[in-house]
Amino acid sequence: AQVVRKAVPGVEVLGAVVLNHGVGGLNPLAVEVAARAGARFVWFPTVDAANEARRMEKLPPEKRPQWAGLMEALRKEGAVPEPIALLEASGRLRPEARAVLRVAARHRMVVATGHLSREEVFKVVEAALEEGVPQVVVTHPDYPTQALSLGDQLVLAQWGAYLERCFAPSHTGKVPWEALFRAIRATPLERNFVSTDLGQPQNPPVEEGLVLMAKRLLEAGFDEAEVRYMVVTVPEKLALGGAR
Repeated sequence: AQVVRKAVPGVEVLGAVVLNHGVGGLNPLAVEVAARAGARFVWFPTVDAANEARRMEKLPPEKRPQWAGLMEALRKEGAVPEPIALLEASGRLRPEARAVLRVAARHRMVVATGHLSREEVFKVVEAALEEGVPQVVVTHPDYPTQALSLGDQLVLAQWGAYLERCFAPSHTGKVPWEALFRAIRATPLERNFVSTDLGQPQNPPVEEGLVLMAKRLLEAGFDEAEVRYMVVTVPEKLALGGAR
């Protein structure tokens, strides 16, 4: 992020850290260092989440994303540890996860849930709010590896979490567009926002994703003010550290 800011004056790029094995998993020190370097966001595990690994194992090889095959091969070679679970046998959140949340709260970072299971998502959101994290994002709750019910999404929104609605899963057929629109309508609009989840070579460029998503929302009957709120207003709050 710092390199891009220097290379392109006038463009503000915000840093982030994702708690996969590459940074030590549930590593509060990695979050501390990232925060001091200017990172604004912290994601809980994605490709290394135990929930994600379990779900991928059930898919035939041809249905798995490219990265899933890579991670499976690395694990078989012993290059990476076992997938990361957030809960102890008792169902309590692991101390390392809560330590991460304390660091994020102290630095006023946005915490996103990553590719966790339903139970883990609820525990992380609950603990994040207890620890004083200013803004919490439920990462693509509609995605097949999360697949949170509308009732679950409503509860999380009522707790104060933001619900991330991504372009790529619907564009690639993993989440039907109508299911995505129905989820937005079933939850408070002010707790929803739009992102792209793009960056894959076979998909549209990242910079086009928000425009394409906005068009889809307008075609589905959302008005311009609602679309602007989800595409601009909430992301701006998250980026600038606005009130929860």
